[in-house]
This record gives sequence, C-alpha cells and structure tokens, in this order.
Amino acid sequence: MRVERSTRSVGETEALGEAFGREVRPGDVLALVGDLGSGKTAFVRGLARGMGSTDRVSSPTYTLMAEYGSGRLPLHHFDAYLAEKEMRFLRSGALEYFYGEGVAVVEWGDRIEADLPSDRLEIRLEIRGEEERLLRFRGSGARSEGLLGRVLR
Repeated sequence: MRVERSTRSVGETEALGEAFGREVRPGDVLALVGDLGSGKTAFVRGLARGMGSTDRVSSPTYTLMAEYGSGRLPLHHFDAYLAEKEMRFLRSGALEYFYGEGVAVVEWGDRIEADLPSDRLEIRLEIRGEEERLLRFRGSGARSEGLLGRVLR
C-alpha cells in the first residue's frame, strides 16, 4: 500500500507524525528516508507527542539511540546516518528493539535496510519548498499496512 501526503510547514509535518503516534502499537517499526532538513526529526517529534510523550525529541545522530519513555509506549529513536556505527550497534543486540514492547523509528532507514524487519512502514520525505514537504508512505506487510490504513484511510 502506498499513500502520499503534502505538508506546508514543520507544524503540519509534526501533526502528521502525531496522527501516527496515536495509532502505533508495540512492535511497529518506521523507517524514515530523506535528505538533511527534509523533516525526519520533526515527524518523530510529532510521533512522540501522539504517543503521549513529554520528552524533548532531537536527532540522535551522535549517539546510538534515544529512548523516550514518558508516553504510552517506549519510543526507540535510531539515526543511521553514520551507518557503520549503527551496523555495529544493531549486530550487538539492538535488533531486539525492533521486536519489543515499544515502537522503533529509524532515521536514514535506507542505510540499514537489510537489518530492518521486512514488515515496516517506510516514510520518504522530499523537500518541495522552503517549508513544503512531500511524504510518501509505503507499508510492506500486514502490520505496517494496517497502521497506514488506520491513519491515512
């Protein structure tokens, strides 16, 4: 299943993430793909807010993972921009986060695609203007397509 949505501001990108945050379930995996500044972290901020989190969300580029636990589910936020670091981390046991009781979201998910679960929601963010973004959603299995259908019917 593939769906596209446009946003015209950071706030709209966050609001779209928030809608997904209200619907995610334990074990959901979201892979975000897009250039620097395309809105990946803004989407995650909204996702966390939709999950009820009051944590301050920022990009975990120079850490292995950021974990936000103040919402209804734990949110495990990975950034695979530095793919070599991320691959070492994933192979050292981090894969359990993809099958656990929380939600995993991976920025730059295309860099570690082979290590991600086959059933994941891929979100491609494209810069269309100073504030405008095009988000392309693709579910790759029953779980991710169910999530996509619940949010963007």
